[in-house]
Amino acid sequence: MTVGTEFDCDVLIAGGGPTGVTLAVLLAQRGVRVIVAEKEAEIYPLPRAAHLDHETIRILQEAGVADAAIATSRTTPFYDFRNAAGDILLRFEGSDRIGAGGWPVGNMIHQPSIEAALRAKLAEYPCARLNSRWELRDFSDDGTGVTARLATPEGERTVRAGYLVGADGARSPVREACAIGFEDLGFEEPWLVVDTIVEDYSRLPDRNLQICDPVRPTTCVLMGEGRHRWEFMIRPGETAEAISADAMVEALLEPWDVKGAVRLERKAVYTFRARIAEEWRKGRVLLAGDAAHQTPPFAGQGMCSGLRDSANLAWKLAAIINDGAPDSLLDSYQPEREPNLRATIEMAIMMGRTVCITDPAAAAMRDAQMIAARAAGQSPDGNVAYPPISSGMILIGTPGAGSYFPQPLGENGERLDDVLGLGHWLLTRADLDQPRLAPFRAALGEWFDTHDVDAVLVRPDRYVYGTGQADDLNKQWSAAHTAR
Repeated sequence: MTVGTEFDCDVLIAGGGPTGVTLAVLLAQRGVRVIVAEKEAEIYPLPRAAHLDHETIRILQEAGVADAAIATSRTTPFYDFRNAAGDILLRFEGSDRIGAGGWPVGNMIHQPSIEAALRAKLAEYPCARLNSRWELRDFSDDGTGVTARLATPEGERTVRAGYLVGADGARSPVREACAIGFEDLGFEEPWLVVDTIVEDYSRLPDRNLQICDPVRPTTCVLMGEGRHRWEFMIRPGETAEAISADAMVEALLEPWDVKGAVRLERKAVYTFRARIAEEWRKGRVLLAGDAAHQTPPFAGQGMCSGLRDSANLAWKLAAIINDGAPDSLLDSYQPEREPNLRATIEMAIMMGRTVCITDPAAAAMRDAQMIAARAAGQSPDGNVAYPPISSGMILIGTPGAGSYFPQPLGENGERLDDVLGLGHWLLTRADLDQPRLAPFRAALGEWFDTHDVDAVLVRPDRYVYGTGQADDLNKQWSAAHTAR
């Protein structure tokens, strides 16, 4: 049932970072009234996240800012893990190729530029607004809505909303207020992050690197918008203050011979953690992004995971608010997202544990084992794939259910999502004869052949709901969205 006029908004989002604002844009596109409360006055001006994959650029495509994101990003074919001698221990290839989402597999980004584009897009929707310097103080959920008390520049303000989404970061006040605990996945390491402005690209590596040197495990990666990043593991006995001193940063960069090729933009100490909130939903309150999970950065999936949360939540909230879908639809959020999220964190932990060995003997054993595994074709690298949706809003047992539906490109650069638009899609083999689908006929036909089906229903977040007969799919999708 549509949220009534007694509400100030349908959805209140605490947190105006990329997860919160992406969710707000996706909701606003669907006519959902949304308020974003962001405690900071401006976008954080320095880089944080470094990477988005093809699936999350596709989410930004839906939000209308993919071109802006790509304009400030860079790609590289290789992500190498090397030992101190330069031997390759792991190699992930193909990041510069077009992935199933219709965009390059790996995109090294400039986060502030993407956030600015998202905020500009949100401002285009009369049903949405972002309020800076609004800080959530407390809230209550009475079962029919959420009443939130916020500190604003004009004084205290009360907002009544149908739902509250905490996209308010790793220290999430929303999560804390709900007394939701964390499952600790057993990875916690402090690192120094050094961001630089590039003056001479020719003197920098042209690929992403993890240097698995027990003396000083180091990350060196491209960034968007003329930037490059190094990360240095902090050894036992070292303090954050000492390692981030200017002289120490200069000494850490000296082996890379980049003096004059880069200039320092930022230095910060972070503790890389792996943990998952025990509950992502409590009544009419939901968690998204770092409020729900934190992952070490080695797989580049931190911001990606938050955007996937936004895509999963947006269509479900809109279906409830606009179309009368049952509130229980939100119960599928965590069961659908958590297995994918766990897999990304497990990959990041595997990478991190490979890098973070500081005992020389253990590092030598690792090197020998991994080099031998590569030589035998048994190395756990190559292209990274994460599990499909296995439960929730899918027709379990039908071919392809829960899998990611690809976005093929036409010869002239046409993109399937732009042609078919928002919402769910019901596609049949017969539809492939439509002129508008001509650029994608071969790729879509191959998908139908691979799964040996005549019809597919694709969810708004571009995962497959199910396959089978078109009429049956339509009826089952409609039934799932009928209030009970």
